[in-house]
Amino acid sequence: MVVPVHDEEALLDGCLEALDRAARWARGSATVRTLVVLDSCRDASREIARTHGVEAVAVAARNVGTARDAGFRALLDGPGAIPDWIATTDADSRVPPDWLLAQLAAYERGADARVGAVYVDDWDGHGGSTREWFRTVYDTAADPHPHVHGANLGVRREAYERCGGFRGLALGEDVALVAALDADGGVHRSRRSPVLTSGRRLARAAGGFAARLGELEVG
Repeated sequence: MVVPVHDEEALLDGCLEALDRAARWARGSATVRTLVVLDSCRDASREIARTHGVEAVAVAARNVGTARDAGFRALLDGPGAIPDWIATTDADSRVPPDWLLAQLAAYERGADARVGAVYVDDWDGHGGSTREWFRTVYDTAADPHPHVHGANLGVRREAYERCGGFRGLALGEDVALVAALDADGGVHRSRRSPVLTSGRRLARAAGGFAARLGELEVG
């Protein structure tokens, strides 16, 4: 599991607790490694990762695509067993307990990737129009749903290497990866086991999910 991090001391602890719970649920079904990619962090994110006993690598890219790829490459090219499947989420998100089991189910079905859904449960600071937009766009989507989120994504090792991995994009690295994989028709899209993600208005990436929520407030 790979988590890109840029100054996420306020939310990283909850993210790693959720990942640990998911790993415990998957115990006996898979060997799980968790790796945090510290991208230009100036806060206590490194110490939080150390407290949870997870692996960490550092980059100075200030770029989520580069950071996510660095995590995947560390697992694929570094010491230790090479994983057959790598899942990724975001530091401001919390995966459900059965998240890895859902990822493994996609792997066992032969999927190249699993593209999951997200939800928000705290709309503090947002108006009704934003909540209604989310409900309309997300809650009414049937499977296979059209959304792509790095907060809920898993990829088969061979497929990741074949398509060249995450590109060094500051935005849309997840969409670009899935588009490359979709060309082979092996992408599994499911709303099962959605990931709780932050509804914060302070965007970490221009044009990202938080930025879109902020735009709706002023639109």
